[in-house]
Amino acid sequence: MTKQNPSLDSLDAIADLLANAFEDGDGAAITAAMRAVAQAPGLGLLAAAVGMPREELQAALTAEEFNLDLTLEIMKVVDLHMSGRG
Repeated sequence: MTKQNPSLDSLDAIADLLANAFEDGDGAAITAAMRAVAQAPGLGLLAAAVGMPREELQAALTAEEFNLDLTLEIMKVVDLHMSGRG
């Protein structure tokens, strides 16, 4: 059983984690962040924002089968969410 990260229970928290991983630019860090999000309590919020079923997004992130289109959609959500703060 995979352990959930309770701090990833909001789109804010998920956006922060992913923004930091994308900013770092390290493929391993991005993969680790995506896998953490796949198990996050707030995954449904990201799935809704990306426009796909939660289970489908979770399966893609867990299997590390996120293609460029999915990655770009996630990055758009993160960018829009981050720019809406502050």
